[in-house]
Amino acid sequence: MSLTNGIKESRSGMAALYRRYAEWLVSITWKRFILLSLLLLIVTGILSNLPPFNWDLATRTTHVPASRSVDITVDDNGVRIKPKRKGSQAPEITIDEHGVRIKRDGDPASGKPPQEIIVDEHGVRRGADATPTQPKPPAPPKAKDEAAGVTEEITQELAQDIRREVIDAIGETGDEERVVHVRLGNYMPQFAFLFILLSAAIKIAYAGRVKAEAKAAQAQEVAEAESLQRQVVEARMAAMQAQVEPHFLFNTLASIDHLIEVDPPRASRMQRNLIALLRASMPAMREKATNLGRELEVVRPYLEILKVRMEERLQAQVDVSEGLYSADFPPMMLQSLVENAIKHGLEPKADGGSLVVSAEVAHGKLQVSVADTGVGFARAATAGTGTGLSSIRERLKLIYGDAAELRITANAPTGTRVTIVVPYKAT
Repeated sequence: MSLTNGIKESRSGMAALYRRYAEWLVSITWKRFILLSLLLLIVTGILSNLPPFNWDLATRTTHVPASRSVDITVDDNGVRIKPKRKGSQAPEITIDEHGVRIKRDGDPASGKPPQEIIVDEHGVRRGADATPTQPKPPAPPKAKDEAAGVTEEITQELAQDIRREVIDAIGETGDEERVVHVRLGNYMPQFAFLFILLSAAIKIAYAGRVKAEAKAAQAQEVAEAESLQRQVVEARMAAMQAQVEPHFLFNTLASIDHLIEVDPPRASRMQRNLIALLRASMPAMREKATNLGRELEVVRPYLEILKVRMEERLQAQVDVSEGLYSADFPPMMLQSLVENAIKHGLEPKADGGSLVVSAEVAHGKLQVSVADTGVGFARAATAGTGTGLSSIRERLKLIYGDAAELRITANAPTGTRVTIVVPYKAT
């Protein structure tokens, strides 16, 4: 267990060290990284020649093939050995069917004359003897013996010269021995260069990872901020609904109580609409998403109740085709627009007016409008603070971003038209 724990601790320590080094690499600029790399190469180059890095760790002997300074050609005409460099002191040797010819160029600088040795059927002779001469009269027997001895001695000397010349021309065929000293400083520049390449790779890879983590953290912060903002807006809408709904409910119940005594049929109709309104609005207030058809189920009984209360002063109409009932639409927004239109547009007007709820699809967007013929936007004495419309704008921004908007325009000939524009999507 102790060995396992030690391995785990060493791994965690190495990981922490790597992480710190990678973070430091990312924190510096490429210009500084290049300057530090050049400085590292210079320092390692200097240290490699200083103790203890220049001390011998080991020595080994290697065999290196000896180099040749001549070209050797072997073909049907014989063997030719020629020096590679012009002006070389190596001889030119030709061995063919006529014999052996060894020729060495002279050296004008040192005054050394050219030399030539020929070995053929006539014997061994130097170049000066190569020219044919006139036959000489036969010598006496004693002279012949002395001449033969001299010739044999000359032949042996020339043979030795030929051997030396061939060895000098061809060169030693064996290997040369070379002693190699192994020092720690010999590898320091290479290790430094590999370390620089590895550091550059870590800098590039870790920089991408840091950027990805930063983007993820930023996205997480944005998502959390939007979530908090959405919660604030929803809480504000819920508070507003908590203020509006009891007021509307109490007024409606008071109207029903009054109508029970004076006009029971109207009281019964208002009571039925109130039940339908509560049945449709209560679930919608708890949902985060709904469709246009369910929102209209809340608006219709609400308008019917207000018709009973305002009598002839309110003419309401819902002009929405059934094909749009399944379109997605945020909850409780349409009812808020209808309430604002009646409270701040039609009720302050002595003779009332009309209210039309309509919807259409244009350019891939669902446009739901509430148009009234009231006193106009922000002209009534009961004009609110605009908190309701601001909350609707904030909710649209949070839900749809820039794909949704709230439009407020004048309604001809009088009144106001408020339109909610959201992306069209049928459920």
